[in-house]
Amino acid sequence: MTGLARRPVIVVAGVVLALFALVAIAPGLFTGASPTGTDLSAALQGPSGAHWFGTDQLGRDIFARVVYGSRPALLLALSATVLAVLGGIVVGLTAGLGGRGADQITMRLADVFLALPPLLLALLVVAVMGAGTGTVAFAVATALIPAYGRVVRAEAKVVRRSGYVEAAVGLGLPRPLLIVRHILPNSLGPVLTLATVGFGTALLYSSVLSFLGLGTKPPDPEWGSMLSEGRDFLATAWWIAIFPGAALTLVVIAVNVVGGYARARFAGRTPQ
Repeated sequence: MTGLARRPVIVVAGVVLALFALVAIAPGLFTGASPTGTDLSAALQGPSGAHWFGTDQLGRDIFARVVYGSRPALLLALSATVLAVLGGIVVGLTAGLGGRGADQITMRLADVFLALPPLLLALLVVAVMGAGTGTVAFAVATALIPAYGRVVRAEAKVVRRSGYVEAAVGLGLPRPLLIVRHILPNSLGPVLTLATVGFGTALLYSSVLSFLGLGTKPPDPEWGSMLSEGRDFLATAWWIAIFPGAALTLVVIAVNVVGGYARARFAGRTPQ
């Protein structure tokens, strides 16, 4: 029996992530209803056979909006994570390979960013650059870059002192080629593993910014903005906010479970 088969929670989490990825890629496979079509005669109907997750104040089908809202929510988090990883690679390599002065300056700047709560830092970036989905992705990435940068820096320093890199330096391998061929590939493992958990963090932060009206704008569905729309109806129509919130929570939990397993495997220990 494989390690994964002995851990059904990890398998279930992987299935959940695969399902939501499929929903985001092909939402039309899961519902034929329009996520933006309104029907005031059907407004604020509870969950039923006609509307599995009920309808909102404009008669829009909540299930359809949760399904179609998965794409912008996950895509925004994925974009922020990719930008954060790329930014972390640049910062980490600059600090780890740029000499003592570059290391000190880069890490002190990273400390300044890390001193601020990540969500507050993201809000400051949005306040400067203006609202919008692209800005939200960049803002969340900016808040996460220092963490990735520190990991890359630590790995780059270890790899730089390894025997095969010292041998390549002695053979006169050009520095750019040395970085691309040896240092970068051998420094990426922990960063990519960290990114599995970081994706869940990026999803939470981007949803919070959308909740505040800084990301996806109505009537387009997105889990954070749907939560914002439903907060005024919690007493009378709880389903408007509960179902997108449940989808968001389920994905974040699944990401953390899979990410925790990946980090434990990379560290060479058997997760419990």
